[in-house]
Amino acid sequence: MTVPTPADLAVASQIPVFSGLKPEVLNVLLAPARVVNLRPGSMLFRQGEPAASFFIIVEGWIKLYRVTPAGDEAVLSVFGAGQSFAEAVTFTSGRYPAMASAVTRTRMIMIPADHVIDCIRKMPEVAIAMIASVSCHLHLMVSRIEQLTAQSGMQRVADFLISLASTVEGPCRIALPYDKSLIAGQLGLKPESLSRVFAKLRSVGVDVRVSDVIVDDVSTLRSLVASDRIKPRGITFNLGNRKSPSADAAARAALAAVDR
Repeated sequence: MTVPTPADLAVASQIPVFSGLKPEVLNVLLAPARVVNLRPGSMLFRQGEPAASFFIIVEGWIKLYRVTPAGDEAVLSVFGAGQSFAEAVTFTSGRYPAMASAVTRTRMIMIPADHVIDCIRKMPEVAIAMIASVSCHLHLMVSRIEQLTAQSGMQRVADFLISLASTVEGPCRIALPYDKSLIAGQLGLKPESLSRVFAKLRSVGVDVRVSDVIVDDVSTLRSLVASDRIKPRGITFNLGNRKSPSADAAARAALAAVDR
């Protein structure tokens, strides 16, 4: 482990948990921080271990998951650069509720739990920041549950691609950040189901080329995600009045393909 560079600290200062903290408070909180570099597949912590630190990702991706009794991985979340995790169990002196491992080469800042607790006792604004961060993670988890229960697999994949797109409409080239099996797990799909969804998305101008995705029009994906949940055959979709009739038509075609 090494001391964070100015660039590392600049990333840390921008995460939601630290927003609103005065520079002097942030300097105290980050004083004992250290940087850890992980190779793909390296374990960061295991389920049940004492929560000794919380983490801020500077580069790369971290997978948070649990292993089912059948030995399968249940992906809870995937965190990327500029995100933090494990705050809640850190300041409650708990244990990690899941396992975390590096998906890609990852660089992250690690802040000791005992130091965080000490800062909370001395500086109330740190406690408020931590509570706000936990609330943010809770909202994200609720959104994820809603996505898994209220959206079709096609809509989930479209939503994921939108989150990676560099534009809100028009053509876009998207680089998949990690392998398709992890994307499938993150979206609550089997790998073979993800492959079928990608195949069906060709009808709306989505072309998957190994680790790159070419999208003819991002607004078409937005129309697909915004549409009603997939309904049984014979029920009309109400996509509403939108600015792009062609995008709506393409979304209708994709939704109809699900039944075939």
